[in-house]
Amino acid sequence: MRMNQFFAYGFVIFGASFWGVTGLFVQNLYGFGLTPWQVVTIRLAISSLILFVMLFILARKYLKIKLKHLPFFIGLGVMSIALFNWCYFEVMERSSLSVAVIFVYTSPVFAAIIAKVLYNEKLTRQKIMAICLTVLGCGLVIGLLPFGGVPLSIETIVFGLFAGLFCCSYSIIGKYVSRFYHPLTITMYSMICGSLFMVPTSSIWTQKEAFMNSDVWVNILGISIISTVIAYILYTMGLSYIESSKATILSSAEIVVATLVGVLIFNEGITSWQLVGFILVFSSLFLTVFSFPRKVVKRRIYQFLFHT
Repeated sequence: MRMNQFFAYGFVIFGASFWGVTGLFVQNLYGFGLTPWQVVTIRLAISSLILFVMLFILARKYLKIKLKHLPFFIGLGVMSIALFNWCYFEVMERSSLSVAVIFVYTSPVFAAIIAKVLYNEKLTRQKIMAICLTVLGCGLVIGLLPFGGVPLSIETIVFGLFAGLFCCSYSIIGKYVSRFYHPLTITMYSMICGSLFMVPTSSIWTQKEAFMNSDVWVNILGISIISTVIAYILYTMGLSYIESSKATILSSAEIVVATLVGVLIFNEGITSWQLVGFILVFSSLFLTVFSFPRKVVKRRIYQFLFHT
């Protein structure tokens, strides 16, 4: 039995929302001297270990994969997770967090175009409108619009566009492998491949003192379990039942949650333009979820009224 589509949308939105609380744990880990690259390495390594132990004990059948699908897991781990984070951090270093975030949310544009080519997903009027609302809304939420005007170098723009491309690749590649594997399998092997790529380049072994602190482990478990394991499982579960381009649009819930965390937890101010951005992003989510064909809507209304 196929999952109810509304549940699939909900899984994607909740998964992205758990990504949005990542900052709660990351900022604390930075305070202990860990670099962004090392935080990502820890995040992937611990998350993949947790998933492996969980599956080994409870559901070993999900550990089985076919060798021919290994390149897809490598692509997810290296390109969609590791390289995405690298480009993301490069943009932060060269410009600002706001600029980095807005570049990441060019991913719905890439996802819609690539999904059209690979999966022949329709580029409908509603989908195009949702993409525009998402990008515009995110720009307002992070404060880049309406009076931004940040001068960027060619290198920064290239890194930013690649960040958006690598970000959307999780939806594109994950959509394909979700035909063959459970979300737990996809998530675990993607994390393992990403970890194997990142650990040798992270110099994580130089942070022995930090790992002796219990507060570090509290934040490591938080970012690994809540913002990674649960988030990716929910997102991948939803991705199995909806179009990858729609999933990418819905994932913009992350930026809304991240901003709310800043306002509610870290007492950051919120402007009227940010409120407008929230409305636009939520409008894009609403438009994506309720963009059913007219005949389907009529049939569902009829079934609801007459219980047929």
